[in-house]
Amino acid sequence: MRPRTMRRGVPGIGVALLSFVVLWAHTLVAVQVSDEEQGKRLYESQCGSCHGPLGNGGKGANLAQPRLRRATDDQALANIIRRGIRGTEMPGSPLTPSQVSSIAAYVKTLGSIEPEDVPGDGNRGAAIYTRLNCVRCHTLSGRGGTVGPDLDDIGARRSAAYLREALIEPEASLPSGFLQLRIVTKDGRILTGVRLNEDGFSIQFRDLSGRFYSFWKDELDTLEQEWLRSPMVSYEARLTSDQTDDLVAYLVSLKGAR
Repeated sequence: MRPRTMRRGVPGIGVALLSFVVLWAHTLVAVQVSDEEQGKRLYESQCGSCHGPLGNGGKGANLAQPRLRRATDDQALANIIRRGIRGTEMPGSPLTPSQVSSIAAYVKTLGSIEPEDVPGDGNRGAAIYTRLNCVRCHTLSGRGGTVGPDLDDIGARRSAAYLREALIEPEASLPSGFLQLRIVTKDGRILTGVRLNEDGFSIQFRDLSGRFYSFWKDELDTLEQEWLRSPMVSYEARLTSDQTDDLVAYLVSLKGAR
């Protein structure tokens, strides 16, 4: 009887296969790192000026959160980056699908950043908010004026640093398209307000008490466009440092509907 012979594989195939797997894994990691780096660079150049270098808000929304209210999944986040959000300061972008995907991947990493430390007492801040009569210009929980921004979810849209600056130097960063007007009608009325709409023949605005006006331009003697002006006063001299901390803490706590 002839002894059985053991069948052996072709020498080197196992080693080659292992080398290929290792090389593929390293390549995959390198591609992922490259995508993250590209996303970070694109974010810094395209988004950081509004959303903050760490995504914790500024003129744009606070992105350094575990869950974004509008971008509930990856597709929604990509759609917002590509198309923007109508009726807000978030514009669409001409980025390629690959670039949008890279930015979205980077934005998702911002949710792991430790939340900013906000000194102050929000309960005391709520009392200060009431005492300052902020409701005259701002809407909160369905009550208040409409000259200033709605504050229901201001803590989700703005960072503590931005809110502090808005209290101390309100004209430093006004919303896009915001325009204060000073108008003198031909019958002698002097009005100050915020522009709502304008065309070549008419203008509509709301005064600081919330009253709506609409004029034909030929009814006006003076129409002054006061860019970079805000009806909000500075509270730098009206609040102590601790009181400012308390008011900022209160505003940061306003996250809107959960």
